[in-house]
Amino acid sequence: MPRSVHYVDFPVRIREVEVLRRTQVTPTMVRVTLGGPGAAGFESAIADEHVKLIFPDPGTGELRVPVQDPDDPDELVWPRPMPTSREYTVRAHRPDVQEIDIDFVVHGDGLASGWAERAEPGDRVHVAGPPGGFQVSDGYDFRIVAGDETALPAIARIVAALPRDSRGHVVVEVFDEASEQPLDAPDGVDVTWVHGFGRAGDAWGEAVVGTAIPAGAVTHVWLAGEAGAIRPVRRWLRDEARIGKEHSSVTGYWKRGLADTHEHLDEDDEDDEDDDVAEEDLVGAH
Repeated sequence: MPRSVHYVDFPVRIREVEVLRRTQVTPTMVRVTLGGPGAAGFESAIADEHVKLIFPDPGTGELRVPVQDPDDPDELVWPRPMPTSREYTVRAHRPDVQEIDIDFVVHGDGLASGWAERAEPGDRVHVAGPPGGFQVSDGYDFRIVAGDETALPAIARIVAALPRDSRGHVVVEVFDEASEQPLDAPDGVDVTWVHGFGRAGDAWGEAVVGTAIPAGAVTHVWLAGEAGAIRPVRRWLRDEARIGKEHSSVTGYWKRGLADTHEHLDEDDEDDEDDDVAEEDLVGAH
């Protein structure tokens, strides 16, 4: 039985970085490359690690940022009320040139996605983290990695880091065919693209549930996306696939009608009730 995960701890820093360039990756995703002197010393080693981008308060324009804890220089002290921030996956880090890529699903009305669509070289933003995270063992027989478009940056990193003899199934829901991206998947890992056309549904979850897990395979499952869409897949993991929490990572990256959501659903056993949230368009993308 492989060791499921081990924790990799980073000192948590706050840094001010500058926009180096903006790249339209697909019609629905923009990549902002950050760098400059503030990126020196940035650490990145976990495929699904995240940072917080800190923005001025939308109502007052006030920018509040955390400071390093004088009693523990590896931690931050956050002001109250909490600053306006959004969590995003580190898509790539090139320490040799001090560059950090952050990918944004663009949908027209989000705070961070709007900033990304307007970002110009020289713009500045504060970045907190990453705080570290859990490294999944290479010893699994089978891997399932799945999510919606907000999870695509993490999925791309996870898949690229898999041993080349890995077996598994990757499922990604994107807007349409034009939103698909090349994934560096091992030959033994099948990739399924689901087209949601901007609707937060359960089609990608249905594709996950349809995965044929080889008999006797010790399996790890990584899921991320809209919290409500994930819950039925969690029930399948628990009740049918019999894959426990120690062999899974399940995270709600966003909820309909709510901003700045990052919820670890594998820690929540009360998943049989629907979330009482507004039926609105996507408001947070990692």
